Amino acid sequence: MKVLVTGSKGMLAHSLIPILREGHDVIPLSHQELDITNMDSVNKAIRGIAPGIVINCAAYTKVDKAEEERETAFIVNGIGVQNLAIGCADNSIPLCHVSTDYVFDGEKGRPYSPFDNTKPVNTYGASKLAGEKYVQWVLDKFYIVRTSWLYGQGGGNFVSTILKLAKDRPSLRIVKDQKGSPTSTVTLARGLKRLIESGAFGIYHITDESEGGISWFDFAREIISLSKIDATVIPIITDEYPRPARRPMFSVLDTEMTRLTLKMELPNWKKELKKYLGSAG
Repeated sequence: MKVLVTGSKGMLAHSLIPILREGHDVIPLSHQELDITNMDSVNKAIRGIAPGIVINCAAYTKVDKAEEERETAFIVNGIGVQNLAIGCADNSIPLCHVSTDYVFDGEKGRPYSPFDNTKPVNTYGASKLAGEKYVQWVLDKFYIVRTSWLYGQGGGNFVSTILKLAKDRPSLRIVKDQKGSPTSTVTLARGLKRLIESGAFGIYHITDESEGGISWFDFAREIISLSKIDATVIPIITDEYPRPARRPMFSVLDTEMTRLTLKMELPNWKKELKKYLGSAG
């Protein structure tokens, strides 16, 4: 199958493109080659390439910055996705769109399933939800894939931030009362490949297995431990570390329907982190 991948220079695409190439003809387009916020460019690319599917990895991902750059976030994550959905619909092509756990408010206290109501608590989450809605409104055949706490090679992420900070500081103060599921871009990429090959359209959650979720503090402590860095991780609460964008306190995603539909076992987050740190080092 010919697969058009947008946002090809991003962190997710860094893992996704080589994995897709195991069986598919991949056409990667960077932001410079395809600006998804430009409808004419989207139409031209889709008509010219004539892919069997489009996978959208292009996104505005600056969670805190989005609070002051609201319009930019919505133009990219909302209107840009609408453009892709319309372009795919006009050419009878399905769209696979990557979304986030931040479309939920974090108040459920249990992992969120694809069937739960969305209620974002920050601009980034609201803009990503706008993209999801456009996909559902415009297309009959689509995949919406939510993930969480994504890290990988080819982009900035929590793991790289912790490693950088730990080299300069003897101790790190990390939030302990927000929980989610760290996810390797490799896990997500493998899940996306399996999903587009399945033909099972719908909304899915793909994360590494965290057995009900871990905190940012747990995540940071494991990074430091596996990297054998001499630094102390100190747990703090959210109120001690105010940020421009509010975060959902519990955004663990329920992956049951993904596992049942794709017959795919998702890997343990600690094992994937260890692999990543080994390859990154």
